Amino acid sequence: ILCGGRGTRLREKTGELPKALVEVGGRPLLWHVITIYRTQGFERFVLLTGYLGQMIEDYIASEPSLDGIECTALDTGLDTPTGGRVRRAADAIGDETFCLTYVDGLADIDLQALLAFHQSHGRLATMTTVRPNLQWGVARIGEDDRVEAFVEKPRVDQWINGGFLCLEPGALDFIEEDDVLEEGPLTGLASADQLMAYRHRGFWDCVDTYKDLVAVNDLWDQGRASWLKSS
Repeated sequence: ILCGGRGTRLREKTGELPKALVEVGGRPLLWHVITIYRTQGFERFVLLTGYLGQMIEDYIASEPSLDGIECTALDTGLDTPTGGRVRRAADAIGDETFCLTYVDGLADIDLQALLAFHQSHGRLATMTTVRPNLQWGVARIGEDDRVEAFVEKPRVDQWINGGFLCLEPGALDFIEEDDVLEEGPLTGLASADQLMAYRHRGFWDCVDTYKDLVAVNDLWDQGRASWLKSS
């Protein structure tokens, strides 16, 4: 789990906390992401830390709800880019298929279906893709420039990287220490015909800003935390 960044767009909370420990429903984001995986059979977690990483290490050492799983923090450097953090985890990854995600992404994703898709195509990497909702309403405009209607925050037609990746160890050959994962490595894998897209059509959200944090906390308060109801 990538949880080493500074979370600058969430600076209302990350001045004193790493983003991984910012809370939704009274629980850190890290707990939510681990729970998504844990409830679907995953038992070993490596946390790629950096900014305020000691706080994350202290949390996993003292949190009783994490008992029964193997959870370790790996300091991957204060300002190491996302790709470099993964590269520095090569020894911990070993020679097995592994999953990789961001600590700020929440989804009701079926991880077993994702893994089955990854294993079916035989390539080095699978990236979960999602179609987010726009943050704004959209005006429907006719040919004569008349505003015909408004559509409130529609889902976009394009697919974006939603995290929740599956990778083979060979994918590390596409990653250098100074790489941002979303740029050179994934682009290189795509160019080499080694990257496939798993289309997730259910709930997905990214807690990137304070506004996002308020929105997912509202979902929690309304009993609509669907990311914890994955199957």
